[in-house]
Amino acid sequence: MLAFKNLGIRFGGNQAVDNVSGSLAPGKITAIIGPNGAGKTTFFNMLSGFYKPTSGVVTLDDQPISGRPTHEVVGRGVARTFQTTTLYKNLSALENAVLGHRVRTRAGLWDALLRSGREQHDESVSIKAAHYALTRVGLDHKAHLIAGSLSQEEQKRVSIASALATNPSILLLDEPAGGLNPEETAKLMRLIRELVTGGLTVALIEHKMSLVMGLADHIMVLHHGQLIAEGTPAQVSQNPAVITAYLGTHGSGGQHGQQAQAGNPPTNNPPNNNQNGAA
Repeated sequence: MLAFKNLGIRFGGNQAVDNVSGSLAPGKITAIIGPNGAGKTTFFNMLSGFYKPTSGVVTLDDQPISGRPTHEVVGRGVARTFQTTTLYKNLSALENAVLGHRVRTRAGLWDALLRSGREQHDESVSIKAAHYALTRVGLDHKAHLIAGSLSQEEQKRVSIASALATNPSILLLDEPAGGLNPEETAKLMRLIRELVTGGLTVALIEHKMSLVMGLADHIMVLHHGQLIAEGTPAQVSQNPAVITAYLGTHGSGGQHGQQAQAGNPPTNNPPNNNQNGAA
């Protein structure tokens, strides 16, 4: 289980994340939501080892991992994707997934230069793991195509396959549905459910409320770096603090202000929350 206690980080005078505690329930889907600038991606960066917290601790199975190098965090079973797809677009889908598995191999620079027996063994194992990861995301039939030639939706699947090739127990997805149309988003939701059914624990940042409400078992809501609410989709959608964070309570008493003051749940598409905004 991945847990975090009193987690916070400061950049100069800006407290980006402040005193966040909780955990990711094993075998479940946790969604991290909040308005733009709420600290969601910064929070993910601390969970995955890209940022060292200023305060608090992240633990995996009761062992602290915060502050450890990213490759060690990945090696312990926490993999992630990014808001902007990070692929080597001049390499094939298979080669991208092979690179993901390399965190699990032992061969070093001299092994690679000399093509040692260890390097050849690791290469064979990595290729098998990469094919399996691509099969899980439904793309093994395009394994040898150049990643840059694939559609945006397929590139997102290759990115997920690269993360899966590290053999994680926990998968962190940063806006996986960004830029996808409704049909592609529905396919992605099915894929995420299949991965969880297969034993993974998933946490995701997402602005598409239809995906969040239809997929998440548990939702955490960040606002100005603080955890202001958490619970089931039904509980969060009725929470006045969440409604206020998304819709606000100021203004001339228009529809959005009346909704927030009345405590009505936010819609599936909160205003001023574009899919590719800053997190």
